[in-house]
Amino acid sequence: MELANGQKDVVDPEVRAYVSSLVTALGGSGADEDGRYVLGDDALACLRDLKRWLKLYDEKANRLDVARCLADSNLVGGDLLQILASWPENETENRMKSKIALACLELLVPLTWPLEKDHQQMTVNHHRHVPYLETAQLGYKRSIINFDGARILHTAVRCALPSMAEDIGDRSTRDEGIIKLLLYFLRNIAMIAPPPNLQYDGDEAEISRSATIDAYDYQDIFQVLLTVSSTMGEDFNTQDVVVLDVLFHLIKGVDIEKLFLEEKAASNAKMDELVRLRQKEAAMLRSYQKDAPTRHNRFGAMAWIQREDSKRSTISGQANITNATKGLAQMDSTKKFKPPRRGVKGETGPMDFDTPVPLTVQASKHLRAFVEDFLDAGFNPLFNHIRKAIDREAERILQYHPRQFFYLVAWFLEAERVRRQSKRDAKGNKKTAPEELDSFSLVASVLNQEMFVTLNRAMDTTFENKSWQDLSSAMKCFTQILLTVQEMSESPLEEDQEIAENILNRIFYEETTHDRVANITRTYKDQGFGYLDSTTELAHNYLRILEQYSKQNVDLQVRSRRRVRRKKKAAKATGEDDGIDNPLDDSEGEDEAKAERTSSERKFDFKRFAARFVTQGCVDTFVTFTAFYNDLKPVQLKRAHRFFYRVAFKQDMSVMLFRVDIIALFHKMIKGPEGLDSQASYFKEWDEFVRQILKRCFKKIQERPELVVEMLFSKINSTAHFLEYGYEKQTVTTKPRAAAELQVKPGKEFDEQIGIVVSALLDKNEADHVSWVKEHLFTSERERRSWEGMNAALQADANDPFNEETPAPTTEPAKPPSILIKPDDPKRKLAMFKNGQLRLLMTLVGFQRIGVDDDPDGSWVVPSSLSADQLKESLELIKKFEFSPPTFDDGQEAGDFIKRVSASTAGRKRATFDDEDNGIDDDDEEEFLFPAGGPTAMKPSDALKELKKKRSRRKRERSEGGIDDEILKKRAEERRQRELEKHRKIKSDLFVHSSDDESDEEKDKAFFAAEDARAKSRIELMKELLMTPKPDAAKKRPSTTISDDSDDDALPVAKNKKTKKTKKSKKRPSSAISNDSEDDGLHPRARSSSTARDDSEQEATDTPMSSPHTRSSQPKKRKVVSDKEDSDEEALSAPTSGPKSSAMVLDDDEEDEEVAPVSRPARQRVRAGFIMDSSDEE
Repeated sequence: MELANGQKDVVDPEVRAYVSSLVTALGGSGADEDGRYVLGDDALACLRDLKRWLKLYDEKANRLDVARCLADSNLVGGDLLQILASWPENETENRMKSKIALACLELLVPLTWPLEKDHQQMTVNHHRHVPYLETAQLGYKRSIINFDGARILHTAVRCALPSMAEDIGDRSTRDEGIIKLLLYFLRNIAMIAPPPNLQYDGDEAEISRSATIDAYDYQDIFQVLLTVSSTMGEDFNTQDVVVLDVLFHLIKGVDIEKLFLEEKAASNAKMDELVRLRQKEAAMLRSYQKDAPTRHNRFGAMAWIQREDSKRSTISGQANITNATKGLAQMDSTKKFKPPRRGVKGETGPMDFDTPVPLTVQASKHLRAFVEDFLDAGFNPLFNHIRKAIDREAERILQYHPRQFFYLVAWFLEAERVRRQSKRDAKGNKKTAPEELDSFSLVASVLNQEMFVTLNRAMDTTFENKSWQDLSSAMKCFTQILLTVQEMSESPLEEDQEIAENILNRIFYEETTHDRVANITRTYKDQGFGYLDSTTELAHNYLRILEQYSKQNVDLQVRSRRRVRRKKKAAKATGEDDGIDNPLDDSEGEDEAKAERTSSERKFDFKRFAARFVTQGCVDTFVTFTAFYNDLKPVQLKRAHRFFYRVAFKQDMSVMLFRVDIIALFHKMIKGPEGLDSQASYFKEWDEFVRQILKRCFKKIQERPELVVEMLFSKINSTAHFLEYGYEKQTVTTKPRAAAELQVKPGKEFDEQIGIVVSALLDKNEADHVSWVKEHLFTSERERRSWEGMNAALQADANDPFNEETPAPTTEPAKPPSILIKPDDPKRKLAMFKNGQLRLLMTLVGFQRIGVDDDPDGSWVVPSSLSADQLKESLELIKKFEFSPPTFDDGQEAGDFIKRVSASTAGRKRATFDDEDNGIDDDDEEEFLFPAGGPTAMKPSDALKELKKKRSRRKRERSEGGIDDEILKKRAEERRQRELEKHRKIKSDLFVHSSDDESDEEKDKAFFAAEDARAKSRIELMKELLMTPKPDAAKKRPSTTISDDSDDDALPVAKNKKTKKTKKSKKRPSSAISNDSEDDGLHPRARSSSTARDDSEQEATDTPMSSPHTRSSQPKKRKVVSDKEDSDEEALSAPTSGPKSSAMVLDDDEEDEEVAPVSRPARQRVRAGFIMDSSDEE
């Protein structure tokens, strides 16, 4: 619609007509009533209709047209405030006027509600109406707090007093709504402020923070806020966040130090500030006067420089020619290219708390009184209640409420410290009695462990989510808590000192807190000056307090968290720890979700911790902060100075400051232009520091000329270490280890093993690994089957009889080539190396790993031995168990059937031992240094007694019902100890030698001479034995005993040319074989029978005895040949042994002569002490 002045109406004419008619019917002032406001007949109905229009049209349609019409019609100043002013305080019981006043309040709240600008959801109407409505709200605030006829805010409180007077249990939903309506109205009035990008035409003093504070004090709003805060949790419950909003918008940006100054001190402070500004101006003038023009150089000058690209740079003015710094600055300003200017980051809306706000003396006085009363009565109840709501994430907690909470906690903690300091300054040097000392119990609700948990969680969350303003408020809160606790530790009260010691110990005990502070300081980029100030303040105070605390507590311990693998689920559930880890959970092939953090304490080293701040990121953060040196307070400049001093001199890493821009900044701060004020108290500290830094820089350049190049760049830790110390820092790298080798527990078939492994992977939500294995099995099976078909065709063609070509020579069938298995992404490659169950599945289907097992780049292949049918079988099994996993009894899972390979191997080793050994190798037992030195001599009678004793003991134990396992273990241990002691006592000459014997030539000659003599004596003895026996000697057959030193090589034996039968002998011929003789001379059948009999008899006695051989039906013959027939040498069967032995041999000269049998009286045969009947000889 086009208006009379030619402008177009931005509101629908029909809507404007309805709203205007309602405003007209509401009432007005007339001459008949002496200018007093008169309500219409249906004023209450008109107010309710306007409320419905705002709610149904503006809020639901999101148009803001009704609010624009009400602003144009001056509803607030012309009607609503007049109606509220017409309700006098002495007519509180007038229900009609109270209803109308409440209806006016219901309209004032949405009209003063802050306008949110969401550029993604704003429509054309928003862009039309929001700037106009923002200006209108400023008019609303000016009219409300400066209304002359009545106290509007106080009248609004009167509307809610009946509801607030009700007990919390008796209040209705309407009462709770009225209380919230009042608090939201107070919040809106405190929140309305001129937008930063909007020019306000009126007097800003009428809507300033000071005017708001004065109005709140004059209209008793502070008393309402104190009442609600002090009874929070008792009389009020859900109104805490609204009170939080009001307090935040009242005190944000207020300078606490100025707030707590007395009137006289405040006036002095203003004078001091004026003096400081005058001095700053004089310093600027002095810097200008250094190059000020004189009457002799008022003529112009110009100089130009031609660069390599034939371009010229010009500068004008004599001062720019004589002053190199100014000349370069002017040359830079004339360059055409200028880098783009980025917008200043940081909050600039109503949630901004970094912008300082000045207050008048009267407003400071009122706010100070309210703050002191709030600290005494409302601090603990309110903030404790809000902290609990934040912890349980109540619905009324919005996104910005934690930011307000932490900022207000920090602000009030600092106010408490400043208040205490002002009291101490007021008392002077007078000693305070112990009963007059104030405890820190007034702020105890934010110094407990629950608050620290909430604060740490908020800092972690905001840092990860990059919510920089929220993180800035949390850092301010943490800093003020540290400063408050430090002041508590210096308190004269022992109780406060103990509490402070406990709090500091808890804060510094967690290593995660140290890491968090260092990470925040290192990662600053461009989050705004407020965030930068909070970061540097936290780092400075944290380092300072931690250093002081670590000096007082030399044995300070910190808890560091490291990732470890979890124990078995069964051990966790029962609380038992058997020392055996679950191989699945213990394997390094599990992903990070299978790991948990365990805590371990270690001694704290402050120098090691401070080294975390000696990084280029932390240095850059403080350099960026120092670049604002002209705008910084002395406290902030001192903060930067202390950090640089710590880096350069305490940590001995001044090389981190040797960068061109840093050196230029330091030089500019001292020498100018626009440097520090030389008359300031902090100038001498900075001057000395910069001088020492430059001195060290020049010295280091002389030592290491490469630093000239490195000054152009930032420095990583290794480069800085080399430049500072001249050698590279030694680092130790660890090689990655593959996952532990797993296997399915024994007793499962192949298909069951596949099902268990597939089910275990599915239980861990690793179905993608199963699908990947299926895909490779499918492609490999198809490729292998095509190769087999091609190979079969080639073989058939080669074997075709009608093939005219010459057939190829017969060779082995060709093997199919191996198929390489490639991971599809880096995560899969890591899983192939670290996931033990995936490796087990790949091994079961036949895949093989090539290369070293601990090589992360090792390859897996499908080997040539796998056929296409085998691959297809594995693929079908995986598909089968993927959609129908196996089920197990007793609540077991698939992972319970998988274990490490080493565990099963140890089990097999234990099974090979007898029941006297538990299969566990004791590392502390010494090994047997040597075996027993031959069989132990034992008489047959002793062996028989020992055997009878064992048999009787076994019968007695068997009749008693068996032996307990513990008794068996005890006996086995005793036997093992006896055997060990027996072996330790053996000192055989076979193993004990002197080292001198090995190199003595005379003893060697004597030894070989004795051996020759012994060989000759054996030869003579054998010749005597081989001679023909005499008739009288035939009755008694002499036995030939070969000594222990004899060898079979000295008795060459071969087959005779003729073999002759001998008569049957009633007595078995036998020979005693020495212990040193080899078994090669035994006949195979005789040796096997003797071995079988030895086994049975040696089990019955501990002492090994000589075993008798079986008796042959025919006496064996032995023939001797000459030494020349060595090639036909063959060992003959050895004669059987008995108690006495004899040898039947033939001489070389009488080889055809028959040997006469030797007879002797028969006697009973004894074997191992038993009398054996001779039924086998019959």
